Amino acid sequence: MIAIINYGLGNLTSILNMCKRLGIEAVITSDQEEIKKADKLILPGVGHFKKGMDNLKESGLQPLLNELVLHEKKPILGICLGAQLMTMHSEEGDVDGLQWVNANTVRFKHEQLNGLKVPHMGWSDITTKDDNPLWKNLPEEPRFYHVHTYHFAFHDASAISATVNYGYEFVSAFHQNNIYGTQFHPEKSHKFGMRVLENFAKEC
Repeated sequence: MIAIINYGLGNLTSILNMCKRLGIEAVITSDQEEIKKADKLILPGVGHFKKGMDNLKESGLQPLLNELVLHEKKPILGICLGAQLMTMHSEEGDVDGLQWVNANTVRFKHEQLNGLKVPHMGWSDITTKDDNPLWKNLPEEPRFYHVHTYHFAFHDASAISATVNYGYEFVSAFHQNNIYGTQFHPEKSHKFGMRVLENFAKEC
């Protein structure tokens, strides 16, 4: 069973509906006992980084997630803001994140966008960089739906799993041991996103 963590910010229902469509057992929950019992976790997120961290702290979920992810090595998939929260620090709100991966969350560099608008919104091709199990049997020319103003900036290139070009190349997905993160929204990315969620459920 996958626990879709409800901390007050996230595209929860869309993720649950996609899991149901794929026959994946999943539940939206903030209950700590239910989260402990889950085989895998999804940390979604839409909104402001600081608000996300505040909600995780106020709900009491941060210590539990640290224990499950860092010590018990339970597989977890962060989506959009949920993945950004896994980084060390964010320019959005100038606040520290969960600090699970050696990266920061930074705002798009306007001077390098060649007139492209922020937020980056819509479908973009990704370039996979590793043998991340999320990419197993991914359809050709994979493209995913993005909507974001901030992106990952990794200090450790070994964790970079996929990149996207929007004015310049940036990281769109990462993988470090049991920790997976995507800047894109698999639940909004049709057959490509369905494959990613199915792989997370079965391969990770």
